[in-house]
Amino acid sequence: MKILTVSYSFTGNNEALAKSVAKELAAEHLIVTEPKTRTMGGIVLDMLFNRTPKVQSLPNKWGDYDLILFFAPIWMGQVASPIRAYLKELRVNSGRYAFASISGGADGGNPKLMSELNKRTGREPIALIDLPITSLLPQDQQAARKDTSAYRIDEKDIKKLTDTILQALKDKI
Repeated sequence: MKILTVSYSFTGNNEALAKSVAKELAAEHLIVTEPKTRTMGGIVLDMLFNRTPKVQSLPNKWGDYDLILFFAPIWMGQVASPIRAYLKELRVNSGRYAFASISGGADGGNPKLMSELNKRTGREPIALIDLPITSLLPQDQQAARKDTSAYRIDEKDIKKLTDTILQALKDKI
């Protein structure tokens, strides 16, 4: 099976996780980059105005892959804006995809994520794996947004989260 992992990461967490999963699946890994430096103000404006920022060129051979596995954070309950152009491509390039995210979780889950992915791609992913950073914090620690925003996953976290993703994909790929 030919798999492409596509990742966008503001903090490095999703990129590190995507890199680990790509290695385990012997998949290609494409890192989404932007021509401009991303700021918190830009994140807020993108989310409020539903903007899709410019990113580097999209691959022209989506059909060469049996599965495209996206990794990106969730901002304000929505998919991070830089990955949106790639999700939009799936509307015209039918193929199987899955979506995974390691993001905050201090404000609770992301109940509208599946419907947003469906809206942006025209279909549901074969798997949606939403991994909150709050699950990695000590149980006795009250998770605040500042704690989850500052958290950087380490090798132990990457191993645990990679195993979780591979298990979720096991029967689907």
